[in-house]
Amino acid sequence: MKKIIDFILSIVYLIHFGLTLLVFHVVQIIAYHVFGKKVHKATVDYLNFFLCFGLYLTGARITLKNLSNLPTDRPIIFVPNHQSTFDIPALVWLLRKHHPRFVSKIELAHGVPSISYNLRKSEAALINRKDGKQAIIEIARLGKLIQEDKSSVIIFPEGTRTASGVMKPFIAGGVATLLKRAPDSLIVPVAINGTGAFNPKGIFPLKSFSDLSWTALPGIEPAGKKVEDILSEAQAAIQKVLDK
Repeated sequence: MKKIIDFILSIVYLIHFGLTLLVFHVVQIIAYHVFGKKVHKATVDYLNFFLCFGLYLTGARITLKNLSNLPTDRPIIFVPNHQSTFDIPALVWLLRKHHPRFVSKIELAHGVPSISYNLRKSEAALINRKDGKQAIIEIARLGKLIQEDKSSVIIFPEGTRTASGVMKPFIAGGVATLLKRAPDSLIVPVAINGTGAFNPKGIFPLKSFSDLSWTALPGIEPAGKKVEDILSEAQAAIQKVLDK
């Protein structure tokens, strides 16, 4: 019976998901070309609001927490663990005041309604994981950008999704490059829990009535610390949340 419910609610949510992407793709284009970047950014926020809270259609219990009084006058590097494609919408909504941009694989820059358009127009770092030089140049460009406009970046230091919930070691390279170009940055761990189990077999079927949580943790001042030590501290803080 539970599997039948999973299938039915998954279909309902994925229809909502697809329609939301299509509608907001058009809305984004109009917003960007008619009203400019500020209005475009607001449309992206609400795109992610509908994608995130649409998860209630699966019976999910959603918890968003910000346990740190984050500054708005300095760049921030958010370092979440990564369990699922469904990590993204709630992250954007939770951190929207900090204008987060992503370090993303270049394959997502085309072919996905709303998401691809936003990645291109938001000046995200679109990296070719087979071309290390290109990746460093893109991440450095984004680091310079967040330093200049006091915004933020979201980078997944694991480098890939871990649906099992068992984190892989955080890789220092991307964060180190960002810090070189944005030395005033605060490092903020974000613990994501439950999304890997929510779609254990890929995008379908989803697991109904799941507990899903996103928690922005207290920031880590990077001054005088090795990047490896910063990420080890961030990963330990995330693990404490996952263990609860």
